[in-house]
Amino acid sequence: MKKVIYVPIIHTSADFGSVASEIEKRIIVQYGAEKWELHKKAISDFWDSVSDYFRFLDVKGFKIYQDGLVADGELGMKIVKMAADSGSKNYLLVYNLVERGATIMKTEDINIVKKERDFVVKMAQTKSFIKRLLHYIKYTLYKERLLRQRDEYIVKMIDETLKEGETGIVFLGALHNVVAMLPKDIEVIEVKKKEEVVKYKKQLQKELSFSKKSTGVKRKIV
Repeated sequence: MKKVIYVPIIHTSADFGSVASEIEKRIIVQYGAEKWELHKKAISDFWDSVSDYFRFLDVKGFKIYQDGLVADGELGMKIVKMAADSGSKNYLLVYNLVERGATIMKTEDINIVKKERDFVVKMAQTKSFIKRLLHYIKYTLYKERLLRQRDEYIVKMIDETLKEGETGIVFLGALHNVVAMLPKDIEVIEVKKKEEVVKYKKQLQKELSFSKKSTGVKRKIV
């Protein structure tokens, strides 16, 4: 039987690459450094617990399917190492798992990922609030469609490349619906409950919204 070990992930700012610093600066301006530091501590603790799960697990021969990873082999490892070196706990764990015998797999279609990333980059780098808001509105119109296309592609890659008797490790943002779409012959082991991760993200958003109202700041940070 095929198996996947599923980790619904929480992204850190380091996962956003070249626009990470801009996104972090805007969040701090909007909601305050203290609240942002608390959030970063919670994410760090989350990844520490995930790392503990894999610490003594023999992962030799396991296949890794990583959110946003558009290549395997040498190019894929270059992407993983760059992200790990930038401070991403997710990619640092992936790098560690590869060193212990796991293999990274091409997980996503570069064209679909690029479309979504282009929206994020425009929202992060645009200085004008009005233009940024327009980019955000356009993104919300395409977001669900892009996510569905990404999920369909990821499911296809897992189904085609994970062979009978093999185990995959799937790191995906909690909003993805891949697990529910996987073929029934694939057993799923959840490291963290997706519902709990989604609950935390919703609670964070509520807290930030409350902070925004209490300070009287009306700009939207996206």
